[in-house]
Amino acid sequence: MERRKRKNKSWLYIIGSLIFLCGAGLIFYDYYSEQKINMQEQEAIEEFYEEEKITDSIEEPQKIEEVEEQTKVNYIAILKIPKIKLERGLVEPSSYLNNVKYNLQWIDGSSMPDQVNGNVIIAGHSGSARVSYFRKLDQLVIGDSVSIDYKNKTYNYKVVDIYDIEKTGTAEIIKNKNTTTLTLITCRHNTNKQIVIICEMV
Repeated sequence: MERRKRKNKSWLYIIGSLIFLCGAGLIFYDYYSEQKINMQEQEAIEEFYEEEKITDSIEEPQKIEEVEEQTKVNYIAILKIPKIKLERGLVEPSSYLNNVKYNLQWIDGSSMPDQVNGNVIIAGHSGSARVSYFRKLDQLVIGDSVSIDYKNKTYNYKVVDIYDIEKTGTAEIIKNKNTTTLTLITCRHNTNKQIVIICEMV
């Protein structure tokens, strides 16, 4: 009887150790994967700025040799919101990565930052998922600064209006037609509402 108890304890110890090791391994793997993705994203942002410097220094158009399609992300713009420490690249509107499932998204009908009196519209997820780049967007208040780096120029904006709308798949955007505007949209976490933040160029 005593021997059986010892045997059972030994098995419990072995099983407990295996569960602990598996759990620790999963945590380490998740951490390593997240660090690797963060590093790749940072490299893509740095590459965006490097390419802008190179483009700036070219006086005449040059023929670019065709290269094999690569899986790396190519950003065409960078959105910065200092208050919430967000610096995130934006891909071509036609890219499959231009989707809130993967990144911040240029919404259909959005202007580009260099369009006078246009409205740049960018959406992103809130919540706690890895792709929830707008998780802290609800911390912004009127007067906060936002900027977009695009085509060798920085476009600066200030928040002028914040309001909630019902989450219906469409968003009513209230803006001054005579101003160049940036609109940021995300869900208000754990509600059926969306936050709309209107920024005007300064």
